[in-house]
Amino acid sequence: MLVIGFPTGALQANCFVLAAGEGEPCVIIDPGQDAVEPIEQALRKHRLAPVAVLLTHGHFDHTFSVTPVCDGNDIPAYIHPDDVEMLADPLKGISRESAAFFGGNLEMREPSEVRSLADGTELDLAGLRITVDHTPGHTGGSVMFRSGVQEGGRLVISGDTLFAGSIGRTDLPGGDHSRMLSSLQNKVLTLPDDTVVLPGHGPTTTIGRERATNPYLLQLQDAPAAPHRGL
Repeated sequence: MLVIGFPTGALQANCFVLAAGEGEPCVIIDPGQDAVEPIEQALRKHRLAPVAVLLTHGHFDHTFSVTPVCDGNDIPAYIHPDDVEMLADPLKGISRESAAFFGGNLEMREPSEVRSLADGTELDLAGLRITVDHTPGHTGGSVMFRSGVQEGGRLVISGDTLFAGSIGRTDLPGGDHSRMLSSLQNKVLTLPDDTVVLPGHGPTTTIGRERATNPYLLQLQDAPAAPHRGL
């Protein structure tokens, strides 16, 4: 499997391009701010043909370039229905302070074709089998994408549900701390240790490393009902 990743925009949200190999179809995951040019460069360099954009959630730092990427390549965007409103109204997903920073106005619009994601759905895209895990908590429509090939092992694109050493914050509109705890317990801690994690921000990690060192996952394993704040 070919995996290309790079940070985008002021908040350094990770964008990923996945394909079975060079010269193959591909999917693009979370095209954030200023993502159009690096995506086009990756497509040219590796001779890739995009077939879809997948969104881990609706926050603008992960979706800002979704419309130019989708409409420019005549491909659909996939997002969970609980987050779809943020594609056209990104201020619904950010704090009042952040909204004020943008002058109360952050203009975006939906791509021409938007398709819904559901928990447990298996997508066959670009020669890849991708499983959708609904992981509400950071937002109501947060999801993770699992994939893998026999030669390359397991992979999960975790969005802002899980980071190296941390988890996504739950204090923004649509966030829910108790649902985050449930997602971590039922969708993250159940994954095999050798699963490679490509998070929405920061460096790559593995489930095994996070199970052993991530303070939020350690707390869940020691006391599943204990509350904590995600950052």
